[in-house]
Amino acid sequence: MMVIQRTLSIIKPDATRRNLIGKINAKIESAGLRIIAQKMLRLTKEQASAFYEVHAERSFYEDLCNNMIRGPVVVQVLEGENAISAYRDVMGATNPASAAPGSIRHEFGESIDLNSVHGSDSVDTAQKEIAFFFSQIEIL
Repeated sequence: MMVIQRTLSIIKPDATRRNLIGKINAKIESAGLRIIAQKMLRLTKEQASAFYEVHAERSFYEDLCNNMIRGPVVVQVLEGENAISAYRDVMGATNPASAAPGSIRHEFGESIDLNSVHGSDSVDTAQKEIAFFFSQIEIL
């Protein structure tokens, strides 16, 4: 069943540093997803820690937060049919070495830690993550 959903996308500092925003957005749009909100910002350590709080007990939490504050990020709201799974397919596996050819992480990810993008993993997570970065007036 096709359902119109929204999901959060973050283009991470390792990708913004390499000027890949346009190439990543082209892959997103080619997958039939619309970018309905977008802004560039630089996360503070506190913001990154709060955003990834769900992973606070995991071994990679500190590295993840530190990677997210290294430079600017582009946060986006994507909309489309089954947007959450569609974007996860476009992103590819977390580890670029095992990501499908043509996926964002396969083409642009540098490592499992520097994997260029983040995407929501469920409807509930998408709602929370979108609200973390955007007010309703910013989503078109």
